[in-house]
Amino acid sequence: LYYAQGRYGEAEPLYVEALAIWREQLGNRHPNVATSLDNLAGLYDAQGRYGDAETLYEEALAIRREQLGEHHPHIAISLNNLAGLYVTQGRYGEAAPLYRDSLAIWREQLGERHPNVGTSLNNLATLYSAQGRYGDAETLHEEVLSIRREQLGNRHPNVALSLNNLASLYYVQGRYGEAEPLYVEALAIWREQLGNRHP
Repeated sequence: LYYAQGRYGEAEPLYVEALAIWREQLGNRHPNVATSLDNLAGLYDAQGRYGDAETLYEEALAIRREQLGEHHPHIAISLNNLAGLYVTQGRYGEAAPLYRDSLAIWREQLGERHPNVGTSLNNLATLYSAQGRYGDAETLHEEVLSIRREQLGNRHPNVALSLNNLASLYYVQGRYGEAEPLYVEALAIWREQLGNRHP
């Protein structure tokens, strides 16, 4: 809750305490320890403490691989988190294979049309866009939008996010006529679902 509110100073000691309890009660290599490490790493990532975050993300991934195997959905989460950190740092070459591996696991475990597959596709599309690979990004953003409409309904906030992402891709390419209606639709959904005063 504190993390979501941006109250990082209050969130950190609670994450640290939770991690200490898990380690004490379950041992250093338990999957719950990996989840705690991931949570604390996410906090550090949000604070720009990238070195600290990377160390914890890597430890969480190692524990999950050891305890759960290579194809468990929690591996996909760890890969995605570490890739996101790399993208934030502009380390695109390191991020891409992690995003692709995460996507492969979600597809294998949950099927082609699961919302988590859509999230992985969205992350990979955002990476491609940052690399200037607009055609590849557009294809993936369109697939994400299709999955989210099908699985979540046309008025879900994640559909608005997909519309916004596709519109942003069009915008950076100067395709303003295609971007505008998507931005307008995304705005309408967010107003309807989250209210006029939501950030």
